Amino acid sequence: MNDAHKAALAIDALRRGWPIAIDGADGSLALLPIETADPVRLASFDPVGGAPVLLSAGRAVTLKLANQIEAAVPDAPVLVERVAWLDFATATALADPQFDLSTPLKGPFRAICLAERDAGAAALRLARIGGMLPAFFAIPGGTADLTLHVDDIAAHEDAGRLTIATRARLPVRGAEEAEIVAFRTPEMPGEHIALLIGTPNGAPPLVRLHSECLTGDMLGSLKCDCGPQLEAAIAAISDSGWGILLYLRQEGRGIGLINKLRAYALQDQGFDTVDANTRLGFAVDSRNFHVAARMLDLLGHRAVRLLTNNLDKVAQLEDAGIKVVERVPHILPANRFNEKYLATKRDRTGHQF
Repeated sequence: MNDAHKAALAIDALRRGWPIAIDGADGSLALLPIETADPVRLASFDPVGGAPVLLSAGRAVTLKLANQIEAAVPDAPVLVERVAWLDFATATALADPQFDLSTPLKGPFRAICLAERDAGAAALRLARIGGMLPAFFAIPGGTADLTLHVDDIAAHEDAGRLTIATRARLPVRGAEEAEIVAFRTPEMPGEHIALLIGTPNGAPPLVRLHSECLTGDMLGSLKCDCGPQLEAAIAAISDSGWGILLYLRQEGRGIGLINKLRAYALQDQGFDTVDANTRLGFAVDSRNFHVAARMLDLLGHRAVRLLTNNLDKVAQLEDAGIKVVERVPHILPANRFNEKYLATKRDRTGHQF
């Protein structure tokens, strides 16, 4: 069994509410996912009732638990001491911020030393990959039927394993001369897509990195600008004569559809998109644009004109060996539903409009 395969099995186990164990450089953790488990499974996993709760620092800040340097790193691991009243229902309220206003949290809760930080950070990363809340009952030094190493998770996320699966001509609205190319890895649940528009002319292509947004791209959501950005990008590439749209399966800035919808619910409570993500326990942006660099490399293009307002996309592509010869702004008008969202991107995540 290869390393990435083991990580895929672990993600499947977590989504089913089954325990796993992760070995790291500083020790191991047995883990039971709070979102998908239940009190019966908790009793089997932890019959003595002593397993503390593993959360992210971003979530712990909300609970007034984080301190020192961890508070500056939203997806760093924090261990919460198990006390008599911290049962499964209370742990669920700790894990999921949608219950913050409706469920009075018992307490106080105390953060304790996590010696197995390597395994703890890997557990939170694995939850994000699986589209789950980053929260577990954790037993330091514990075991499980399925055990993986932190390096197995890195292998699962390795963009270098991406390959071209197939390609075909695909005329689309706004670009009749187009070809679609699908990319995947053996364990990947969804495929990344490239849409090659126009005819190569020897110049660097105009490239747009578009992260999947079901609500915006398919349903016409007005909360974001994703749908209009997608249509405008196809038009801009077509008008330029030659370019590539990369459609990346990284919904919700890399936290998945369900967690994105949880973030939407928090936005309805008054939190902006940055605070909503960190309140859920995730980094501000979890996307990996090295995947896009690998796609461009496989297509034979190592120099591009990048259609973006996001300087992090430029940095990540160049870090992965793709030269960005020009950044082309991609600016669309706001509406009354996404004005705050666009202002947050400008003021808090460094987008340049």
